[in-house]
Amino acid sequence: MRQLATTYVQALPGLDTHSLMAGLDGVTLRFLPMGDRDGAYDPEHHVILINSGVRPSRQRFTLAHEISHALLLGNDDLLSDLHDAYEGDRLEDVIETLCNVGAAAILMPDTLIADLISRFGPTGRTLAELSRRADVSATSALYALAERTEAPVIYAVCALSRADAEEREPDEDGASAPSRAKVLTVRASSAAPGVKYSLRPGTPIPDSHPIAVALDTNFPLSQESYVPFRSGRKMPAYLDAFPERQAVMVSFALPAAKKEED
Repeated sequence: MRQLATTYVQALPGLDTHSLMAGLDGVTLRFLPMGDRDGAYDPEHHVILINSGVRPSRQRFTLAHEISHALLLGNDDLLSDLHDAYEGDRLEDVIETLCNVGAAAILMPDTLIADLISRFGPTGRTLAELSRRADVSATSALYALAERTEAPVIYAVCALSRADAEEREPDEDGASAPSRAKVLTVRASSAAPGVKYSLRPGTPIPDSHPIAVALDTNFPLSQESYVPFRSGRKMPAYLDAFPERQAVMVSFALPAAKKEED
């Protein structure tokens, strides 16, 4: 699937919306409200539908995903292999996963990722740069970057989220009521091949951690630190924290010998 997508994108004149469609002869693109659905490919009517109500970066990834559906349906050998190996819901799940792989290969080709790693290393800044240059969400960029990182690195996207605060404020009758506060947590995380753990989504980041400092000051930080696992374990790592758009793109470079599961 990755090879199909890579071959497709190499023949395109560019990666803007119009250019992404250039390789699909006779297929049209329509934007319209689709409720909870992000998009769809209708092979009978040769049209890709994209939800007009979602953010542009999501529309862009969805478009690449639906193009991958078209590429997959046009490859009889791969489609036949999939139907021989899977059936029912499992087949649908595998196809969706493969189309996400294809979308990542279209929007974030190996050449782009290799260039960024060469310039900035496997760092939080590289994650931010990939998200910006490919015009995709930080989460999409995170998974693509982790998959193509050779060093033992954990990546994470951290941002403020609402959580129940321990302190309770009195209501009009004097009874206590729960208050809501924003806390810095892990939104998404993934690790390079060979690293068997990552940070769970929702893991809180301590106020004293350099990630929190980077968010508060809006200045990038690179220093010796630790991976703040939810269990309380603090694994030593070299941290690179790059604040971007009210979030922090993070990389934890692990000692090469420490690859055991947390």
